[in-house]
Amino acid sequence: MKVLFIGGTGVISLAVSKLAVKQKVDLWVLNRGKHNELLPKKTNILIGDMNNKVEISKLLEGHQFDSIVQWISYTVDDVKRDVELFKGHTKQYVFISSASAYLKPIPTLPVTEDVPLGNKYWEYSENKKKCEEYLLSIHSEDFNVTIIRPSHTYNENKLVFQLKSGAHPYTLVDRILKNKKIIIPDQGMELWTLTYNKDFAYGFLDILGNPATYGEYYHLTSEKVYTWERIYEMICETLDRKPNIFYVPTEVILKHFPEFEGELYGDKQKSLYFDNSKIKAVAPNYRSETDYGNIVNKTIKNILGDKWLQTIDDEFLVKYEECIKEYEKENATKNIRF
Repeated sequence: MKVLFIGGTGVISLAVSKLAVKQKVDLWVLNRGKHNELLPKKTNILIGDMNNKVEISKLLEGHQFDSIVQWISYTVDDVKRDVELFKGHTKQYVFISSASAYLKPIPTLPVTEDVPLGNKYWEYSENKKKCEEYLLSIHSEDFNVTIIRPSHTYNENKLVFQLKSGAHPYTLVDRILKNKKIIIPDQGMELWTLTYNKDFAYGFLDILGNPATYGEYYHLTSEKVYTWERIYEMICETLDRKPNIFYVPTEVILKHFPEFEGELYGDKQKSLYFDNSKIKAVAPNYRSETDYGNIVNKTIKNILGDKWLQTIDDEFLVKYEECIKEYEKENATKNIRF
C-alpha cells in the first residue's frame, strides 16, 4: 500500500509514520523538511510548501496513492486546496479533525459519533467542524473522504496539565520540585481521556485503504480515563513530591489567562470520555493499552536529563502567581473541597 502523509513528524503523525514503515507500508511524506531526521530511514520524502500549488502539483506528478492523510489542515480554504491538488492522485483522503469539535457542553457521555459538532468557545474546533462539513459534501467515488477525530494524545515529551506553558514544560515541574502551589481548575474531579500516540497508531493504520471507512467519520481515542487531580498526582509521584493543589474556578483563571478560554471552556473543563465502538468495528488492531502513569516517568526523565528543556516561562509565572494571590485574598476558604 502506497500512502502519502502531509506532515508526518508531529506527536501523533510521527508514531503513525514509524508503525507504517514497520508494517511495510510504502510511506511517502510531504512537508517543508523540518524534523525529517525523526522519520524512519525507509520513508520517501518530498519537500514542498503546501501553499505553493504549482510546486506541489509538480511533486505529485506520476504518483498515485492508496491514501493521502492530511495531518495539518485547519480551515476550509486548506481542505479546498487539498481537494484541488489531490483529486486524481488518491483513492482516499483522510482528514485529521478533532474530538474537541463536538458540541460543548457535551450533551451525553460517553461520547459517540452521533453527538453533533459545535464548539462556540474555540475557533480551532469550529474550523475543524466546517472542514468536515465541506469534505463530506464533496465526498464521491472519485474522492473518498474519511474523517478521524483524535482527542488528547500525548507522547514521552508531553506533560499533561490543564493550565501550562506549552513551550516550557519545566515551568510547572520546577514549581512541583519546590513544593509550590499548582492550580487545578474547579475541583479536579472531572474525567479526562488520555491517548498514547503509539496506541493510536495501530487503530489508525487499519482505516487506510479500507473501503468500509469511505464517507465515514470516527473518533479514535483510548479508554484510559483519569481525573485531572489523579493526572497531577502521577506527576508528583514521579518527582517524589506531595501534591500541593490550589483549586481555582475556571472563570477566575480566565481573568488572568483569557487565551485559555478555548482549551478550558471548549475542551478540558468538563468530563470527556468516549465510546469507541464505531472505530473498533473497522479497526481490528485498535489498542488502548498504555497507562499515563507509565509514560510520565519517561517524560520527567527526559526533562530532567536535558538542561535545554529546563527553561522557565517567566511571563506565564507572573500571571500564575497573580491568579493564586487574588483567589487566596478574595476567597481563601472556598479553596477547600467539601
